[in-house]
This record gives sequence, C-alpha cells and structure tokens, in this order.
Amino acid sequence: MPDAGPHARAGRQVGGATREVPATPSFSPLYQQIKTLLLRSLQQGDWQPGELIPSEIELAARYKVSQGTVRKAIDELAAENLLVRRQGRGTFVATHAEEGTRYRFLRLTPDDGQVPPRLERRLLDCRRMRATADVARALGLGSGEAVVEVRRLLLEGERALVLDDLWLPATLFGALDAELLARWRGPLYRLFEAEFSVRMIRAEEKIRAVAASADEARVLGVAPATPLLLVERRSYTYGARPVELRRGLYLTERWHYRNELG
Repeated sequence: MPDAGPHARAGRQVGGATREVPATPSFSPLYQQIKTLLLRSLQQGDWQPGELIPSEIELAARYKVSQGTVRKAIDELAAENLLVRRQGRGTFVATHAEEGTRYRFLRLTPDDGQVPPRLERRLLDCRRMRATADVARALGLGSGEAVVEVRRLLLEGERALVLDDLWLPATLFGALDAELLARWRGPLYRLFEAEFSVRMIRAEEKIRAVAASADEARVLGVAPATPLLLVERRSYTYGARPVELRRGLYLTERWHYRNELG
C-alpha cells in the first residue's frame, strides 16, 4: 500500500502510551505537504541562512516519502529563492550574503548596461518612533505601535542616487541603532538575517513619478521639483508577514529601473 504521507496520522500521548488518531484531512499534493514542512523548518530556524540542509535521501527517509517528492518540493523552494542548489555540493538555505542576491531587491541599473557598481551608503538617521497610520497599516501593526525608522543615502561615488526611508517593527528590530548600522559593511538585508533572524523572502513594489520636495532636493543635492522615481516596497518574511516598509526616491539621469518579465 502506498505511503499516505507525513500528515496521515498523528500521535497523542495517553497514559504513557501513544494512541494513533486521524489527522486533519489534507487534499494538497504530497510534495506541497513536504514543502510546507520544509518551510516550517526554515521559519523555525532549524537551518540557518547559508547552511547546508539534509540531502534529498535523508529528507525522504525523514518524511517517509519518495526522493522524487522531496526533489519537487525543493525545486519550488529554489524557484522562490528560499533554497539554492549547488552542483556537487547540495542544497543550501539562501542568504542575502551571496553576490547573486545582493541586488535582487534593487533594480536600478546604469544606462550603459555595465554591471552595477557597489553603491556607497550614508546613514542620515535611525530612531525609534510611533508608527503613523499608513506605516502601521502597511506593517500590520496597531495604531501608534513602535517602529524603527531609518533614513539613508545610496551614492555612486560622492553623487547621491537613492534616498531611502524605511520602517521596521520595533518588536523585531528594537536593538537596531545608528551604531550597529555604521559598523555593518554588508547588505542591509544580510544584517537583518544575521543579527535579528529576520529574512526578507519576497517584496511588493509600487512605482510612480514624483517631483522632489524642497527637503528631498536638499538631501539629494538637486533642484526642487526635479523628477524622481518613487519606489514603495513592502517586504515579507515567512508566513507572509510584512516586516519592512521602504520608500526610495531614485534619481534616474544616468540610471533606470530594470525588471525582467517572463
């Protein structure tokens, strides 16, 4: 008889013995059930970013399913940038420390088509504050809950390119401060996963053209009313939980926003 899958039965401890009880019926394909279990392990931190996960053979034995079922679940997680396959080495938890993911969420590209240079960062402010209504709504917080607000510039040499304002729930990022940001040399999302165990796994963006306000123009070193590209991003961790709201103002004189479809 074929294996009914990892959710076919559950155990309940009764008087020192385990009694088999039927689990809640599940109608999802078996590989989707395995994917859910793998996601749970990722969310719980059983495997850390950059860490090698057990082999397909080991996982198949653990969940009592075929190796092909495990492979299909891993394929989907790899397609979603949660896992990374490395030929001859195995499958690893994706991390923002890798070169291939550093600019996954930054789509600004030089007009000359060259590989984007590493942008410099200049911290302008980092403070704890009460969330405004729109920030609280975007992050799924209660009105007035505490958030950490960060303002920074991304620069090409000494020339400002992006003015970033971002807001993070203080319940997750309460220890984030200007000193920690000043010491950090890697990607910001790598800091979040390394120091706060929060991994950004996907994001939604809204893009529109705006004119620079007097304050924004001063910070960016341009004339007031200069055309800018406003990119508003909401980033999520596991469980579709929003954990970052970011509003970036992009100067696009020699750069453009690039996306690939299909």
